[in-house]
Amino acid sequence: MSVIPPIVHDYATATKDFPVVDVHRECATIRYDSHDYKGVIRAINDLHKDIERVTGAKTNVSADAVSGKYEIIIGTLGKSKVIDALAASGKIKLRNLQGKWESFVIATVENPSPGIRQGLVIAGSDKRGTIYGIYELSQQLGVSPWYWWADAPVQKRKSAYIKSGYYESGEPKVKYRGIFINDEWPSFGNWATEKFGGVNSKMYVHLFELLLRLKANYLWPAMWASAFNEDDPMNPILADEYGIVMGTSHHEPMMRAHKEYTRRKEEVGPWDYKTNKERLDNFFRKGMERNKNFENVVTIGMRGDGDVAMSKEGDEANMQVLKKVIEGQRQVLKEVYGKEPSEIPQLWAIFTEVQRYYDAGFTVPDDVMLLFCDNNWGYIRRTGPDKEKKRKGGMGLYYHIDMNGGPWNDRWVTTTTIPKLREQFHLAYQSGIDDLWVVNVGDIKPKELPIDFIMRYAWNPDAIPADKTKDYMIDWARHIFGKEYAGEIADIISKYTKYNLLRKAEVQLPDVFSIVNYHEADRMLAAWKELTVKAEELEHKLSPEAKDAYYQLVLYPVKASAGVAEIYLSVGKNRLYAKQGRVSANDYADRAKELFNLDWHLSHRYNNETANGKWKHMMSDKHIGYTKWYMPKDNELPELSMVNPLGSPSLGVAVEGSEAAWPLMAKQLSLPVFDALNNQTHYIEVFNRGVGEIEYTVLTSQPWIKVDESEGKAAKDNRLHVSIDWSKAPQGTVEGNVEIVCGKSKAEVKVTIVNTALPHSKETFFGTLAHSEFSIPAHAYNANISGKQAAWVFIPDLGRGKGCMGITPVTASSTLTHKKAARLEYKIYLPSAGKTTVALGILPTQDVNPARGLRIAVGIDEKKPIVLDARKGFVDTFEEYNSQNLALSKVLKALPTKSTLALSGKGMYLRNEVFDNIRWLDVEIDVEKPGFHTLKVYMVDPEIVLEKIVVNPDNSRPSYLGAPSKQHSITTIEEKPLSTILYK
Repeated sequence: MSVIPPIVHDYATATKDFPVVDVHRECATIRYDSHDYKGVIRAINDLHKDIERVTGAKTNVSADAVSGKYEIIIGTLGKSKVIDALAASGKIKLRNLQGKWESFVIATVENPSPGIRQGLVIAGSDKRGTIYGIYELSQQLGVSPWYWWADAPVQKRKSAYIKSGYYESGEPKVKYRGIFINDEWPSFGNWATEKFGGVNSKMYVHLFELLLRLKANYLWPAMWASAFNEDDPMNPILADEYGIVMGTSHHEPMMRAHKEYTRRKEEVGPWDYKTNKERLDNFFRKGMERNKNFENVVTIGMRGDGDVAMSKEGDEANMQVLKKVIEGQRQVLKEVYGKEPSEIPQLWAIFTEVQRYYDAGFTVPDDVMLLFCDNNWGYIRRTGPDKEKKRKGGMGLYYHIDMNGGPWNDRWVTTTTIPKLREQFHLAYQSGIDDLWVVNVGDIKPKELPIDFIMRYAWNPDAIPADKTKDYMIDWARHIFGKEYAGEIADIISKYTKYNLLRKAEVQLPDVFSIVNYHEADRMLAAWKELTVKAEELEHKLSPEAKDAYYQLVLYPVKASAGVAEIYLSVGKNRLYAKQGRVSANDYADRAKELFNLDWHLSHRYNNETANGKWKHMMSDKHIGYTKWYMPKDNELPELSMVNPLGSPSLGVAVEGSEAAWPLMAKQLSLPVFDALNNQTHYIEVFNRGVGEIEYTVLTSQPWIKVDESEGKAAKDNRLHVSIDWSKAPQGTVEGNVEIVCGKSKAEVKVTIVNTALPHSKETFFGTLAHSEFSIPAHAYNANISGKQAAWVFIPDLGRGKGCMGITPVTASSTLTHKKAARLEYKIYLPSAGKTTVALGILPTQDVNPARGLRIAVGIDEKKPIVLDARKGFVDTFEEYNSQNLALSKVLKALPTKSTLALSGKGMYLRNEVFDNIRWLDVEIDVEKPGFHTLKVYMVDPEIVLEKIVVNPDNSRPSYLGAPSKQHSITTIEEKPLSTILYK
């Protein structure tokens, strides 16, 4: 996580470059002041070891004494005499460090003191500034922050030179940056107990070091079965020595862990401030007296006993009690510290029900930080309110990349993409939430990448714009695995997290991805298999020392995620094929069982073989067979169906677009409509329902119907591909059929085509000739027109596809006049007049500004746009919103809980915008006449991100992803049947 330009080279590139270890294997001495902070001296010793790890050469470390021709001089401004002397002499200019927060300088200096030819100075503005400077050099030399926590190999060098110059880090843009270890059993807790004897200081020192190497500074410790300050008295002492600022979670006030209360519940009494104020104040006081000499951000407020609301008496009663709680806690702080509470860093977490209190007007003193939260699944619930922008205590964010609780668990592997993290933290940062970011990371592993990104982004969000997330990932992979395969590894990780975000393991179901429509299940399976093959092949190319890290960071999450995804896809096919009577249903049951066994072996390798068993128990979370929000007792396969084959071969036929099959479920089958514009190929599946092998013949009723087989044999399943010879096809809407004949059995499949005229078009467009569903990626616009204050911009790799369209700046004012609004235009072809449904797929952004709504508008041609409110409903026009002072003046319909985009299939009870990571906004538009039209999407509120547009959502062909998009480019001189233009 470099915050200065690359400065380390294998050889001197200029005469003044500083040799840490020169080509003759001579090492520079490390010099420091023995009166500097203990944490700084400890980090200096880490640098000493890191230089040896990288080069094999041992440096000398000296306190105060001058030795050698070349010295690495390290110290904290105002704490190190040698650094202060260099500044006073003018040898190095450190005025920019004075009074700064966690800043450092790395600079080469000629003749820093008598007898020293050259010095490399690492100077910090404060304790952590110096430590960050030390670890900056370590990382640039070749030691990843993840060298211990992910066994990242050290990148070896025979020599190391520092490019001469003066390099400043600047201050971090987010003041407090850290993590919350949570949901830590069974994995993290059992691992720590096995390796260290408990969640104790022996473990925490490794975590403190990781945080500092990531340039983080803040920690909420593990709390499910632990009490950080009580279980091991060295925990807070070492945290402070290392330089870690401590806090406690949103329901653990005044530096008291929840376990500290439950262990002395009889002594303290009920967790009820209304009836037990005196004893609870004493409980809080003892916590603060114990921790007052350490660096803390104190959580104030109170929730119920555990992660619940304070009482069942209602919000108004709870707010009255909460007011007294905060008054009492601040009085305790005043008495313990002997100074005004405004001088003590505090935060109030606006989590779950507390959000309602805040929205109802409850507030805390201005010097208290407001900690806003996400919705538990990675979408922030509020941007920084304008009224809080000048708040003395500032604003922070509590964010989840791991969740144990409602709406559903998200614990196992990484399911959050870097583009999503960047989009949400960018929204938070730009709106003024920049004083503290704390991230729920669960067990830490296997969430290494998102942790790394968030900590790096927190240092300087401006350094990673939306179009640089890929560069960040390549850089991250390069620092761990080297340059040669960094691009491939970044691509693999990008894809596996994206596929997981489509549908996380804990909310998988056998019927999420359609088996019969748009090849959806097959496409997902192919994507996972392709990714798995790439990950497996790359493992064999890596050096032996990189393979443990590769298994943890890449191969295990890819193979295990792919395995879980295929389990559910196989179970889905097993159940459907069993209903259809296919003997192949049993093959998919066998495959699901095989994958279930593979999942155990993958976890076993992680826990018992990787890094010689270093991570025993770490991959113990159950992740297959969720039926409630909480983790199942054991991994469990979904229920399978078995088929008893008939005694002799027996014909069965199924078709694309339908779950019904001949002869058990339907007497007549129909393929989806073919249209000349999209030139589809659809399939017929011929299958065996019995023992042996069927023999069949394929007949077509029309010469323009093409089937890739005219006869065949099948012991299980055969897929026939049906297409149209458009050069022979008649004009208009025409029908034919395909017959599958097997002995005396005959199945008929209806074929319908649409081959109509299309007018002249110079532009690319989307559409169909058959009034069927088609989709448009948001980024495939024909025109992008900037508004007066904002513009639509492409956000690469965000969402399900290549990227999304978002607004810049995200702090732009809402636009209620469509002529001034930023808009996107899409040329579409609609074959008929009348009502047409348009579904806008947006990211499930939360109601970040509830007084205003979360709005976008859509229109066709020159008609007035219709405003859609993603959280409430929609009204007719911009003008109505304008005239009614932002209130909903006319709710035409309530937003459905399930979109019309085919989310109402049987058994799909888990489908909603949270689990799907997309929200569908449906609107009907009036089409005056068939032909080409311009669909226009307007910005109203800047936080909405547009991913996809689906026109004519087709509930007769339900699917999770919608119809694949296909853009057309046709130029004609006059209206003619399309087949005469394209296919003659």
